[in-house]
Amino acid sequence: MSARKYTKSYQTLRYKRGVCESSSLDFISEEPLLVRIDEKPYSVVMRTPGDELFQVAGFCLGEGIADSPDDFKAIGYDEHLDPNVIDIWLKPERSEKIRDVLGRRGFISQTSCGICGKELIEDLYQKLTPLEDGFKVETSRIFDCIDKLDQNQDFYQTTRCSHAALIFDKQLQEISFAEDVGRHNALDKAIGKAFMKSKLSKAGIVVLSSRNSFELVQKAARAQLAVMISNSRPTALAVEMGKTLNMTLAFPDKSELVIVCGENRIK
Repeated sequence: MSARKYTKSYQTLRYKRGVCESSSLDFISEEPLLVRIDEKPYSVVMRTPGDELFQVAGFCLGEGIADSPDDFKAIGYDEHLDPNVIDIWLKPERSEKIRDVLGRRGFISQTSCGICGKELIEDLYQKLTPLEDGFKVETSRIFDCIDKLDQNQDFYQTTRCSHAALIFDKQLQEISFAEDVGRHNALDKAIGKAFMKSKLSKAGIVVLSSRNSFELVQKAARAQLAVMISNSRPTALAVEMGKTLNMTLAFPDKSELVIVCGENRIK
């Protein structure tokens, strides 16, 4: 995805030591995306245009709408009508199975800046299962993964205003990468790419440019991503959920790697 295609340039003023100078800066695009399921509105998210089909596929996995690409009867949009609308048609048996999930309609989703409500949190916990042990990674290799995330961030290099997610397999080969104005969207897009290409079963690590929060842990758990490396400290609720789901959460602090939970996977 070309960063230039989804940015806009504006004239700005730089003020330094009493002197004003004009300069042109690039800013990342942000547009609404309506997700419709079986012709009914489900959610609206703000995102950077591009990779919408993957974003919505990853979104559906994280929300519990789909467990497999086979759950989709069709997914797509008509760019000649409205590229900001994605339509999903589920197979009838899947729609029937997740009637309670679809009943959350009303634009409640984990792609917002957070979620509230004790009942919803308990409901999400019930739909997740702890991850298995067995996968281990060396600390030095984790720093290599962090460096690769930085190298892939074209939007950030251009605009200084984007988040990114990079997924690696258990041999630390890159599986998918995505960048977006929203941290939730970036993870949805990266997961969606691996999900639709049937590569999630090989995935082991995800590196995030953002902090790690409850809803990002939820998305990673649904994708069976055992190790999450974030740019800064996770929230307390993210740590609680990570511990409950036997996940590894860590973040770099200068030359150190701080392991918050799941230290059994780090060697």
